[in-house]
Amino acid sequence: MKQDWIVLLQRQNQLGKVIETNQKTAPYGLVLSQQDAELIIQEHHHALREQRRVEFGDGITPKIIYEFCDSDFIDQNSYVDTIIRLQEIFYLYKNEMDDEITDDELLHFMKEQFDQVCFGDLEYLEGTCLNIFAQAIRAGYRGYRSSEGYGEYLQFDEVPRWDYELYREVLQELCWR
Repeated sequence: MKQDWIVLLQRQNQLGKVIETNQKTAPYGLVLSQQDAELIIQEHHHALREQRRVEFGDGITPKIIYEFCDSDFIDQNSYVDTIIRLQEIFYLYKNEMDDEITDDELLHFMKEQFDQVCFGDLEYLEGTCLNIFAQAIRAGYRGYRSSEGYGEYLQFDEVPRWDYELYREVLQELCWR
C-alpha cells in the first residue's frame, strides 16, 4: 500500500512537470491537455519498463519537450505521438550507447538530426542516425563530449546527400536547353 502511494505521488509530480511545459511550448502552437499529459506519462513508464530502466526525479519527458518544441516538424496534431515516440527512442539508445552519453548530449544529437537530417522522420532518426552514432560510441568514440552532442553526425553519415551547388548547376543547364 505504501509503495502505491509513492508511485502515485511520483506520477502526480511528473504530470505537473509535463503540464508546466505548456508555458514554453504554447508560443510554438503546442499545448498538452491533462489527458495528453497523462497518456505521455503512462507511455513514459511503459518505455522505462520496456527498456528495463529506472529513473529518478522529474524524468526525461520535460527535457524532451523543451528540446523539441521549436522544431518545424512538430505540430499540434502530431505533438503527443511524437513526444511518446521520442521517449521510446531516447531510452532505447541510452541502452544501446551503454549509458556512455549524457541525457543532454543524446537529446542535442537527436534534435539536431531530427531537424537537419531526418526532417522530422522518426524512423530515420531511430533506424539510421542513432544506430550509426551508437555503433561509433560502442566502438569507443568520445568526441561528442566536447561538442555536447552537436555537429557529430556528419563524420559518421554513410548516406550520400545532394550537393546544393551541383543541383544548381544542373538546374541552370536544364533551364538553358
